[in-house]
Amino acid sequence: MAIVMIAGFVVLIGTLVIRLNADPIPLPDRVTLPAGVSAVAFTQGTDWYAVVTDADTILIYDRGTGALTQTVSIDR
Repeated sequence: MAIVMIAGFVVLIGTLVIRLNADPIPLPDRVTLPAGVSAVAFTQGTDWYAVVTDADTILIYDRGTGALTQTVSIDR
């Protein structure tokens, strides 16, 4: 029983170390937005992330380069 608990604890610590050392995902505070625009929502895919702005646009960025790849206007 003690061996199983020790092994489980080692696996748990190993998993935490691996997750904490992984490359950080881009978060809204790391995204550079155009001047005068603020973020309302943030979502991401496997190789892109998107920011919905208060100007009713969706800005889609490439995850690898951080470059703006597409701008989508929201019609009301």
